[in-house]
Amino acid sequence: MSEQVIVDLLKAVGLFFLNPVWLIALGVAVGLGYFRVKKERRSFLVRLHPGLTEMKKLLAESWMPALILSILLSGVGLTVEVSWIVLFSSVAVFSMISFFYQIASPIYFAAIAFFGLYALQQFKPEFTFRGWSPGNVDLQGEMALTVAVIAGLFLIAEGFLIRRHTVDYASPFMTSTNRGLRAAAFKAKRLWLLPIVFLVPGDFMTAFTPYWPQLTLGAVTFSFLPVPIVIGFSQIARASFPDVLFPKIGQAVTVLGSIVVVVGVTAWWLPVMGWAALLIGVIGRATISIVFAIRERNGGFAAAPKPTGVIIAGILPESPGEKLGLVPGECIRKVNGIQVSNEKELYDAIQVNAAHCRLQVIGRDGEVRLMQQVLYRHDHHRLGLLVVR
Repeated sequence: MSEQVIVDLLKAVGLFFLNPVWLIALGVAVGLGYFRVKKERRSFLVRLHPGLTEMKKLLAESWMPALILSILLSGVGLTVEVSWIVLFSSVAVFSMISFFYQIASPIYFAAIAFFGLYALQQFKPEFTFRGWSPGNVDLQGEMALTVAVIAGLFLIAEGFLIRRHTVDYASPFMTSTNRGLRAAAFKAKRLWLLPIVFLVPGDFMTAFTPYWPQLTLGAVTFSFLPVPIVIGFSQIARASFPDVLFPKIGQAVTVLGSIVVVVGVTAWWLPVMGWAALLIGVIGRATISIVFAIRERNGGFAAAPKPTGVIIAGILPESPGEKLGLVPGECIRKVNGIQVSNEKELYDAIQVNAAHCRLQVIGRDGEVRLMQQVLYRHDHHRLGLLVVR
């Protein structure tokens, strides 16, 4: 028996990793890294992070929120229909292959899947698939509560991931200003995969794994169903720096998720509030994206060239520049006592004392500070700085 349980657990893990959502997400993450590296090299002749970074971070950054959500959903007893999960996953796949990650928030997937089921009930009530029909789903009852609360929790997780894991991987690139000058902007395009365990009614998993854990309440049996949930994010920062803009967006998404959860809980007494919670989530998430995008598009460039020195657009990981604590947007005015105004002058000045580099840096706040760093022969790209060219 114990051996069969282990075999069933391995089968369940295999089903998760053979899920089209997981396989497509893996391929898309590789593509994200490829296009990011290509764009960075076009702008700076060097990439900031390795091309497989997005793939490596696909689960590494999201497994903890996924674990917390899985325990919370199962512990509270929020159940969803398999049909909703299928539609949810189908919309997620479409968003991934479109590479348009402004629409890759799970609130959109949840709402489209929910109202898609409602549309099937209204316009194709006779539709059946292996004994399932839209009429089997009670969208006016428990589903209105559970889907709204789950969607709100997904928004909270999305806000957390945006706050914690977008700033360090914002990709700088060169673009033209309205005056024809060259300035730097920063793009975060991330994809996370959350392995969520849902509680679904019926013995769905026993068809694949007879000894898979189940829960029985009265006459109803529930199965634990592992599902890969996709969260995507895409935003350009140009009027603000990534460490200023992205945490604000993450905070706004987290607050919105909390509101959706609170409104969704009221569906316990008034099911229509679950519908309202989903609409609030969709409208609110779209508003957040639009408002921040307009602000960044209409504002000036934060990393624009200045006559006072060389503007930093990015710092290579584990480089001397990172050890110095330099950040994008700061201005290098002097190197080894020599005034610099462009990239060539910067690296020519470094060669004056290639083993020991002294910098005069103007911070974003306008304060001037002096810094020095020992440079070694193997240091890649010398200071490891990507500068506005």
